[in-house]
Parts: sequence; C-alpha cells; structure tokens
Amino acid sequence: MTRLVRLALLAVLLAVPSAHAADIDREAVDFKTPSEIKWVRNAAGTNESAVLFGDPSKPGPYVVRLKWLPGNMSRPHFHPNDRFFVVISGTWWMGTGTTFDPNATVPAPAGSYVIHYAGKVHYDGAKDEETIIQVWGMGPATSTPAEKR
Repeated sequence: MTRLVRLALLAVLLAVPSAHAADIDREAVDFKTPSEIKWVRNAAGTNESAVLFGDPSKPGPYVVRLKWLPGNMSRPHFHPNDRFFVVISGTWWMGTGTTFDPNATVPAPAGSYVIHYAGKVHYDGAKDEETIIQVWGMGPATSTPAEKR
C-alpha cells in the first residue's frame, strides 16, 4: 500500500508544472505559440503573412511566415537581397526565368530548405493545397517584377 501511495504522489508531482517554467526571462528567450501568431491577409486575398521578428520593410533582419492559398503563384520577379526559406507544410512550387510557366515548376515538399539569391529571377507559389513557408533575410524585403511578355 505504501508503494502505491508513493507512486501516486510521484505521478502528481511530475504532472504539476514547475514554478520555474513561468519565470522565463523574455529578454533572454522570447517565443510565440501558434495561437499567438497573427496572420494578416493581403489586399488581393491570395495569401496571408505573419511577421515573427523584425520589420521586413526596414533595414535589418526579419522572419516572416507566408501562407500561400491554393492556386496562388507569384509572377516572375527578383529581390535585392538573398532570402532563405523552410517549407513548413504543403508543397511550394518554384520556377526560374522571366517567362511565367507554372507547368515548368519543381516541387519543394514540407521540410525543404530553399534559397532565393539576390537579383535572380524566379516565381513560386501553391498549386493544389495551402502551403506555409517561413522566410528570413535582411530588409528591406522588396520585389521587382521581371516578367517577359
């Protein structure tokens, strides 16, 4: 019986969160849980974004999540700075060159790492499913259209 009481007490102690968990110094380690991430739909209604760190419109580092809605692809463009991506969910489709051709894109499934090199023309997006990517780089994050018509 004593052994059973000890096991029950141990189970209760392990289940109770430590008081230290609530004492994290947010200036040392900051985080956002999924419910705290604020998604904002763009004016065209084609994707949503959530700024996780920095301000992509200003000089300096930034981290942004992009949610590409099904059937949305960007047109050929380039960026002034290198940009780094991880595909979090779905499949992100990518093409290069100034001629827009969604049929010539290649898939980057969830878990893929992608680099867009500065000044190089590309286009990308989601085809049949919602796709979430995370991008980081140095701002300002701008795009210049480069489509050959």
